Amino acid sequence: MEYHNPVLLKETVDGLDIKPDGVYVDVTFGGGGHSREILTRLGPNGKLYAFDQDKDALENKIEDERFTLINENFRFLKRFLRFYGVKKVDGILGDFGVSSHQFNEAERGFSTRFDAKLDMRMNQGDKLSAYEVINEYEEEQLKKLFYAYADLKNAPKLARVIVEARKESRIETSEQLNELLKPFLFRGKENKILAQIYQAIRIEVNQEIEVLKEFLLQTEEILKEGGRLSLISYHSLEDRLVKRYIRSGLFEGEPEKDMYGNISVPFKKVSGLIVPSAEEIKANNRARSAKLRVARKL
Repeated sequence: MEYHNPVLLKETVDGLDIKPDGVYVDVTFGGGGHSREILTRLGPNGKLYAFDQDKDALENKIEDERFTLINENFRFLKRFLRFYGVKKVDGILGDFGVSSHQFNEAERGFSTRFDAKLDMRMNQGDKLSAYEVINEYEEEQLKKLFYAYADLKNAPKLARVIVEARKESRIETSEQLNELLKPFLFRGKENKILAQIYQAIRIEVNQEIEVLKEFLLQTEEILKEGGRLSLISYHSLEDRLVKRYIRSGLFEGEPEKDMYGNISVPFKKVSGLIVPSAEEIKANNRARSAKLRVARKL
């Protein structure tokens, strides 16, 4: 099975407005689809750095002297680029979805379809997994993450039933969790609700919101003037952060005005929101919720 079918491949790489001798970063390497497309547009003096914290992605490494794959979380973007002597780049690409490989490998625990140990770690070396979240988080912590990351109105009931069940025995597998949640899965919406619950747990395990914020805050310093951001989000929490940061350089509130009423922002959006075509969604159903935003550093 293909590791991952890159979403909005042409549109995302087009958004970088690649210079043949430029320096670019793909912060979510995965199967390497976007990176390979970038390399086809780079000249012999161009350079591409890619990040991926999942050791499985290392199997997709591209043998090209212009390419460097860094096995780290992109929250450490600045640190590792500096390690390689890079202070400024011409463009940064990010595709923040879970890869098809991670969903399809049953033992990784990302999918509701398989019976597997509760895991969901993108970096298999991390200590926190779905098992710890489900079995060790306080009821209030569980309630908050189901509210915040899945917008589930019945979050208190979900948290309570999990806490009560684990008093009897540990919840170790996705099948056990799914069985426990059955009373909350409305007929005809079972898969959707389960997916929301799993998404909330996954976001918590991988600190996805914190990581995205840390990454975005580094892009202003790392991008050259005129450099591009080309970022794909898959759920509203991510997209809202990306949209707000591109618009104002902030995650909350509004930028301050100077004495003349002017505001200073780090980016200017390039074109409007880009979403997959009906043809792409038909060919790759996981593309259906993708939203691409492109911005230029001022």
